[in-house]
Amino acid sequence: MKFVTLANGTPDGRLHIASRDGKHAVAAEKVETLQQALETWAENASAWKSQYDKLNAGEAPGAQPLAADAMLAPLPRAWQWLDGSAFETHSLLLQKAWGLPEVGLNERPLMYQGMSDRFLPPTATAVFPSAKDGIDFEGEYGVILDAVPMGTKAEDAGKYIRLIVLINDWSLRALGPIEMATGFGWLQCKPACGIAPLAVTPDELGTGWQNNRVCLPLQIRLNGEEFGRTNGDEMKFGFNQLIAHAAYSRDLPAGTILGSGTVSNKDYESVGSSCIAERRAIETIKHGEALTSFMQHGDRVEMRAETAAGDNLFGDITQSVSVLG
Repeated sequence: MKFVTLANGTPDGRLHIASRDGKHAVAAEKVETLQQALETWAENASAWKSQYDKLNAGEAPGAQPLAADAMLAPLPRAWQWLDGSAFETHSLLLQKAWGLPEVGLNERPLMYQGMSDRFLPPTATAVFPSAKDGIDFEGEYGVILDAVPMGTKAEDAGKYIRLIVLINDWSLRALGPIEMATGFGWLQCKPACGIAPLAVTPDELGTGWQNNRVCLPLQIRLNGEEFGRTNGDEMKFGFNQLIAHAAYSRDLPAGTILGSGTVSNKDYESVGSSCIAERRAIETIKHGEALTSFMQHGDRVEMRAETAAGDNLFGDITQSVSVLG
């Protein structure tokens, strides 16, 4: 199944069932919002599956065309946003470029708790205080969870994954080292994320969902030029392991969004990167200096992920940058 949230003048929007091709939608039965759907999944999923099948067959009463400017993030605000760092190549490249010990990722996942009171719509302009802050996108995959009990083990955690999403995790790179040096966590350097319009159940990925990983290329274009097409299959920790890590000492409420961190591959020379910071790290290693600039006012980033058959799985993220000063 595929879900989309359409603007209706409320903070959480109105939940709709989207067609497989992402072109039409019908208002979801039984609930108004995706948060309500996640909290009543067991009772109502069969009704939404029936709507989905009818919609794909062209037989759903009340179906309407989807317009890009009407779509919000699937979950416009969430109880919790947890972001991991599960791609070892990304860590190794940044460590080498920054002159740090090249240890990659150890056996304990990296994760922080970020801003969850809003997620930007997929076509929203992202507004930032200053270009001097080092504006960067980060392409990553994420999962939206059912309620997860404290102490859930990795071998059981996958069953709590309800939906998969595509995320643009905006970062302000100049502020990151300042905040990390305090030892007290990130705040200013992690503004609101953007999310692609369609949240999809794992079965929609087919063979693209394996070992609790999204095994599909994440295509990124910067100002119309190809920037990266990294595959999510190289996660050192699968989403089940990230869930278990997060749930060690707490229950996770239904509606928790958990991210993979920047998608990165060993074959970066041919597939590129999913953020500017990694490309700058590669340039520093090869040339002794970073050559690619961070984003400026008016720059645009586009993201999508396609199935092996070429279907646009999550819809597009197309976001431009606006700088206040």
